[in-house]
Amino acid sequence: MKISNKYLVEAIVFVSYVLFAMAWVGGTASMTQIMSSMDVDSLASASFISGAVTIAKIAGTFIAAWIALKMGIKYAFFLSGLLVFIGVFTPMSATYDVLLVSRFLMGLGGALMIVYFNPIVMKFFAVEERSTINGLNAVAFNVGTAIILSSMAEINTLTGGWQQSLVIFSVASIVLAVVWLFVDFNEPVATQVAKPVTESPSVDEEASVYGYSDGLKDKFTWAYSLCYSGLLAFYICLFTFYPKAGITQSSVVIGFGIIGTIAGMIFSKKVKQRVPVITWSGAMVTLMVFVLSFYQHAEVQLVAAMLLGFFVFFPITALVSIPHELKDMTGDKITVVFSLFWSISYLIATVVLWLFGKLVDINDGDFTMSFLLIGVVSSSFFIGSFFLPETNPKKES
Repeated sequence: MKISNKYLVEAIVFVSYVLFAMAWVGGTASMTQIMSSMDVDSLASASFISGAVTIAKIAGTFIAAWIALKMGIKYAFFLSGLLVFIGVFTPMSATYDVLLVSRFLMGLGGALMIVYFNPIVMKFFAVEERSTINGLNAVAFNVGTAIILSSMAEINTLTGGWQQSLVIFSVASIVLAVVWLFVDFNEPVATQVAKPVTESPSVDEEASVYGYSDGLKDKFTWAYSLCYSGLLAFYICLFTFYPKAGITQSSVVIGFGIIGTIAGMIFSKKVKQRVPVITWSGAMVTLMVFVLSFYQHAEVQLVAAMLLGFFVFFPITALVSIPHELKDMTGDKITVVFSLFWSISYLIATVVLWLFGKLVDINDGDFTMSFLLIGVVSSSFFIGSFFLPETNPKKES
């Protein structure tokens, strides 16, 4: 049996990443139990447990393009699902070291997976469909996070405990990975404009492959990565540390993020200009980060959380569409671009995550300096937008 329907292929990709999010955030949501069993007592050390996935994403996203070149996208994506499954050892870990290795390998799988979204979209979908599909993939993590933040207690009651829940998430991941092997990845796409990703490139194609050195020399790579890094850092801190600070609106941000993503998909379909939506959303995000962090009035925090969720994700469809719309974009090039994009972004976010926890520790549990740090860092999305290319400039009348 071969799976060739592009929408079924997208469903496999989408649900695979939802399950990764559930496994990652489920582990984070169970951090109190994990800290207790591992005798971890500092917030900085706890953040390193959570950050093991993030650290893996730095390495994984960086090598993703190389793995794809060696294995082909189809089997590289299968490998990512296999690694996500290794998260099954997280609830079984008897030692701190086993826990870290389990989280690291699971994060490695998620890192590979997120990079391969883009060549898969280029392979199966025409140019005019990609912004919608990219937006859908962008909300996958949010969906998984929303499920965990809103229903983890109920899921644990149903399964018998947090350990059993995490095992089920991992088993579901490996089942989908096996189903992915039935995808007919060599199915030609008549409407493809950019060069499709192939499993076995010819000698001529290999000679013209866009490599890491090309990506690192490209100013766009750095502008694109630095723009997003601050937003990513805030998002990780949001569900990792904000609840510990007594700010319970994290789930509201996640929920409205889904609404924002859907609105962004619709908006990007109608309005082709990408940079303005990133600029104005970035300004709103930074403002609302400060309001949520420092304004203690519950109703104001709730409104700030709603606006944050919406405007963090409203511009994501536009953001991920930019590389797809650059001139002469190819399958190998877009894999390298997103490989470096995610690696650089997660590297910066990991440093910020550690600093956030460290500042809380050295200030005896006071979050003031940490909130100031994350507010300033989040402004990268607004500032960075001025350095991004507009792929669909307005025509002069």
